[in-house]
Amino acid sequence: MEKVRLRVHITPRSSRNRIIAWRDGVLSVKLTAPPIEGAANKAAVEFLADCLHIGKSRIALVSGAKSREKTFEIADLSEQEIARRLSEPHD
Repeated sequence: MEKVRLRVHITPRSSRNRIIAWRDGVLSVKLTAPPIEGAANKAAVEFLADCLHIGKSRIALVSGAKSREKTFEIADLSEQEIARRLSEPHD
Protein backbone atom coordinates (compact mmCIF):
# COMPACT_ATOMS: atom_id res chain seq x y z
CA MET A 1 0.00 0.00 0.00
CA GLU A 2 1.26 3.47 -0.72
CA LYS A 3 1.59 6.40 1.64
CA VAL A 4 -1.29 8.81 2.24
CA ARG A 5 -0.70 12.50 2.92
CA LEU A 6 -2.65 14.03 5.79
CA ARG A 7 -2.83 17.79 6.28
CA VAL A 8 -3.11 18.85 9.92
CA HIS A 9 -3.55 22.25 11.58
CA ILE A 10 -1.94 22.20 15.04
CA THR A 11 -2.89 24.46 17.94
CA PRO A 12 -0.21 24.06 20.64
CA ARG A 13 -0.44 24.59 24.41
CA SER A 14 -3.97 23.28 24.76
CA SER A 15 -5.33 21.90 28.02
CA ARG A 16 -5.39 18.40 26.48
CA ASN A 17 -4.64 16.59 23.23
CA ARG A 18 -7.73 16.29 21.06
CA ILE A 19 -9.08 16.27 17.54
CA ILE A 20 -11.31 19.27 16.89
CA ALA A 21 -12.75 18.74 13.41
CA TRP A 22 -12.13 18.32 9.72
CA ARG A 23 -12.15 21.67 7.88
CA ASP A 24 -11.75 21.74 4.10
CA GLY A 25 -9.75 18.52 4.08
CA VAL A 26 -7.50 19.61 6.96
CA LEU A 27 -7.62 17.90 10.36
CA SER A 28 -7.65 20.43 13.21
CA VAL A 29 -5.84 19.17 16.33
CA LYS A 30 -5.07 20.72 19.72
CA LEU A 31 -1.96 19.53 21.56
CA THR A 32 -0.62 20.20 25.05
CA ALA A 33 2.97 20.47 23.78
CA PRO A 34 4.55 23.89 23.20
CA PRO A 35 5.81 24.82 19.71
CA ILE A 36 9.44 24.79 20.90
CA GLU A 37 12.35 22.69 19.57
CA GLY A 38 10.08 20.26 17.74
CA ALA A 39 8.04 19.32 20.82
CA ALA A 40 4.71 19.89 19.06
CA ASN A 41 5.88 17.94 16.00
CA LYS A 42 6.87 14.97 18.16
CA ALA A 43 3.61 15.19 20.12
CA ALA A 44 1.62 15.34 16.86
CA VAL A 45 3.24 12.13 15.57
CA GLU A 46 2.61 10.38 18.90
CA PHE A 47 -1.00 11.57 19.09
CA LEU A 48 -1.77 10.61 15.47
CA ALA A 49 -0.16 7.20 15.93
CA ASP A 50 -2.27 6.63 19.04
CA CYS A 51 -5.48 7.75 17.30
CA LEU A 52 -4.75 5.62 14.23
CA HIS A 53 -3.63 2.58 16.29
CA ILE A 54 -0.33 2.32 14.43
CA GLY A 55 3.36 2.66 15.27
CA LYS A 56 5.00 6.08 15.21
CA SER A 57 7.45 4.81 12.58
CA ARG A 58 4.58 4.66 10.06
CA ILE A 59 4.04 8.45 10.31
CA ALA A 60 6.47 10.99 8.87
CA LEU A 61 6.33 14.78 8.95
CA VAL A 62 6.99 15.85 5.34
CA SER A 63 6.32 19.59 5.50
CA GLY A 64 5.48 22.36 7.95
CA ALA A 65 8.00 21.59 10.69
CA LYS A 66 7.98 25.25 11.78
CA SER A 67 4.36 26.00 10.88
CA ARG A 68 0.97 25.24 12.38
CA GLU A 69 -0.03 23.74 9.02
CA LYS A 70 1.74 20.39 8.69
CA THR A 71 1.65 17.53 6.23
CA PHE A 72 2.25 13.97 7.40
CA GLU A 73 2.71 10.81 5.35
CA ILE A 74 1.05 7.74 6.77
CA ALA A 75 2.11 4.32 5.56
CA ASP A 76 -0.06 1.24 5.02
CA LEU A 77 -3.50 2.77 5.62
CA SER A 78 -6.02 3.95 3.02
CA GLU A 79 -7.51 7.45 3.10
CA GLN A 80 -10.86 5.92 4.03
CA GLU A 81 -9.38 3.95 6.92
CA ILE A 82 -7.52 7.02 8.21
CA ALA A 83 -10.72 9.09 8.10
CA ARG A 84 -12.66 6.32 9.86
CA ARG A 85 -10.11 5.91 12.65
CA LEU A 86 -9.76 9.67 13.20
CA SER A 87 -13.55 10.01 13.44
CA GLU A 88 -13.70 7.64 16.43
CA PRO A 89 -13.81 9.15 19.94
CA HIS A 90 -10.28 9.59 21.36
CA ASP A 91 -10.81 10.55 25.01
